Amino acid sequence: MTLKALIDAPSELTDSSSSKTAIVLMTRIRLARNLAGQPFPGWAKPAQREKILEDCTAAVVATSEMKRGVSVGVGELGELEKRILVERHLISRELSGSKQGSGVVISKDQAFSVMVNEEDHLRIQLLRSGFQLKKAWAAINALDSELEETLDFAFSPVLGYLTACPTNLGTAMRASAMMHLPALVIANQMEKVVRAVNQLGMVVRGLFGEGSDACGSIFQISNQTTLGESEEGIIKRLSGVLQSIIEHELNARSKLLEADAGKLFDKIGRAFGILQNGHVISSNEAMNLISLIRLGVDLGVFPDSKRSVTDRLFIEAQPGHLQHAQKGEFEAGQRDLLRAERLRSEFANFSHPDFTLSANGNN
Repeated sequence: MTLKALIDAPSELTDSSSSKTAIVLMTRIRLARNLAGQPFPGWAKPAQREKILEDCTAAVVATSEMKRGVSVGVGELGELEKRILVERHLISRELSGSKQGSGVVISKDQAFSVMVNEEDHLRIQLLRSGFQLKKAWAAINALDSELEETLDFAFSPVLGYLTACPTNLGTAMRASAMMHLPALVIANQMEKVVRAVNQLGMVVRGLFGEGSDACGSIFQISNQTTLGESEEGIIKRLSGVLQSIIEHELNARSKLLEADAGKLFDKIGRAFGILQNGHVISSNEAMNLISLIRLGVDLGVFPDSKRSVTDRLFIEAQPGHLQHAQKGEFEAGQRDLLRAERLRSEFANFSHPDFTLSANGNN
C-alpha cells in the first residue's frame, strides 16, 4: 500500500460507517518503548538513529497487524503529507519536525501507527472510534507482545520500561479519550472539571494534544502517571473518570435545556445557517460550528445518522485535509474561502433542524 492510497482511504476517524458515540469521539492508547543498550533518540548520533530506524521498522512491518500497512521515513514526507498525518493523529507534531533517522509505520486501516525515533525509539499507538478502552488495550498489548519477541526492550525490574522522559517510566502507557463537551463549555464549567481531573492524576489537553487548543469543545483526557500502577489499573481508573465526565456533560445539557432551551437552540440554528451560507470560515470557527451541529444531533435536533458526518468534518475541515481535497497548497485566506465552500456543499442537503423540543415547554 502506498502513502497516497492510505491518505485517500477513510481512516478510523473519518470513516462514516464507523460506529460513533455521543460525547466520546475516540479512544487512544500509546506505549513508549526503547531498545536496550541504545541511546535515546535525542542523544543518538545520526548513524545510530538510522540503525535504530532500520531495526525497529523491520520488526514492526513483520507483525501481523502491520504487514499490509505503509512504512515511510519522515524525510520522505512532504509538508502537506505531514500535516494530514498529524490531523489524523497518526503522527505527532514532534515527529513531523524531527531530524534524520525517524519514520512511521501505519496499518492499512489507520488504527495502528508506530512512530520510530520520536522522543523514544518506539511510540506504539492504537486509535479506536468511540469509548473502547478495554478493547484498545487488548489489541495494542497483543502488538506490543509480538514486537517484544524480536526486539529487546529496555526494562528495569524496579522502574519498569525505561523512557526518555522520566514521567513515562513504569508502564510507559498513555491512555486517553477524545471527548466532545460543548455543554460544559457553554455553562463555563470546564475549568472546574479540569481542576478535578488533575487532582485525580489525569490531564486535560486540546484536540492535538499538549499545547493545543480545545477548539470545537473537544478535549483529550489521559492518565498522567505511569509508574507504580498496572496497565489494567490505569485503564480502570481512567474509565471511571471518563464516566464521571460523561455524567457531568449530560447533566449540563439537561440544565441548559431547562434554563433556556431557546438560547441553546438559537446557537445551533445560527451555526446551521452559517454552515449553509457562510463564505469565509476559519479552522477554529468551523470546529466550533460543527461542534454545535453535533450537539444538535445528540439532542435530537438532527437525525442520529448525521453524527458520523460531523465527526468526519472535524478532520476534513482541517488545513491539511482541505488542501489535499483541493489538490494544492493555499494561503490561510484562500483556505477559509475553500473551507466555507466545502461546508456549504456538505450542509446544502443536510437534514433541516427539528426544534420540536423547544415547542414542548423547554423554551
